[in-house]
Amino acid sequence: MLKSFRYILFPFSILWGFVIWFRNKLFDKNILRSATFNFPLICVGNLAVGGTGKTPMAEYLIRLLTNKYNVATLSRGYKRKTKGFAIADDTTTAVDIGDEPMQLHKKFPGITVAVAEERVVGIPQLLHAKPATEVIILDDAFQHREVRAGLNILLTEYGDLYTRDFILPAGNLRDVKSSAKRAHVIVVTKCKSHLNEEERQSIIEEIHPLPGQQVFFTKIEYASPYHLFTKENRFIAPDCHVLLVCGIANPRPLKETLTNYTDTYEMIVFRDHHIFTVDDLAEIKKQFSKIESANKIMLTTEKDGVRLAKYENELKDLPVYVLPMRHKFLFGEQDKFDATINAFVETFATTGSPLTA
Repeated sequence: MLKSFRYILFPFSILWGFVIWFRNKLFDKNILRSATFNFPLICVGNLAVGGTGKTPMAEYLIRLLTNKYNVATLSRGYKRKTKGFAIADDTTTAVDIGDEPMQLHKKFPGITVAVAEERVVGIPQLLHAKPATEVIILDDAFQHREVRAGLNILLTEYGDLYTRDFILPAGNLRDVKSSAKRAHVIVVTKCKSHLNEEERQSIIEEIHPLPGQQVFFTKIEYASPYHLFTKENRFIAPDCHVLLVCGIANPRPLKETLTNYTDTYEMIVFRDHHIFTVDDLAEIKKQFSKIESANKIMLTTEKDGVRLAKYENELKDLPVYVLPMRHKFLFGEQDKFDATINAFVETFATTGSPLTA
């Protein structure tokens, strides 16, 4: 039914695709100007709506770089209730900056986490407020042409490659496929663990990277669940009954992973970036109380966890656990990816100019 409805929307996609293509051409011809900064900017983004693993990739970059550099992140702060430029501090909540920046702020308190609707305005403000900053990671900024990053990392999901998709509303693309040529690095995310060399080469041929573009492959790797408030780790036994609570774009990989943990689970699924209400909390607790097993827990994602944290008084006595995820590089190419990132930043540090055009 949904596919048939999307076919009806195909003419609108053609029109919208032309608008996006024309806008990109204006930037390519310098009729619309992209601001450049003599500073290492790493952009993480995608062409499609939905979850390709942008925030976990930002986390990966933070872990890679924080031992050597003062790192900051800048994002729009999707669905926050505030406006303008802001830097996270001890009093900040997900309502102030959005769930994904809040997730980064909680996990990496030593870095600067900032939000601004317009990155071209936010970057100078960030550097003014935090002059010791040495690297800025722009989260979900690939389609924002007002800023030209020195290194563009484009993510595309294995199960929904941008090459097989179409422009909204008939498809899930928010940018034209040809925009992929602006990427320096393309990462195919959420791959199956046993992806073989033949499949790898087939996908690379389909993407058809330009000379100099590097293509990497990652899978999702989940770490041990930890309690939302006490941070205590927990092993999930096969007889544990799990109530999964999530509001993410694509819960499919999470559901597939749960089958490896337990034989029994139930789900309450909300829209992506859902802001939990008191009524939602009551429904979650009601569903959890209906589970008769003595060995039961609630499980949620890190992104959902930062939005549930405001209900600490209501949830602190319940077994609410968070399941963290990371990118794991396939085909032994993690060192190659790391070297690409480090070389880009180091080149700026020594010469004051980007590694790539």
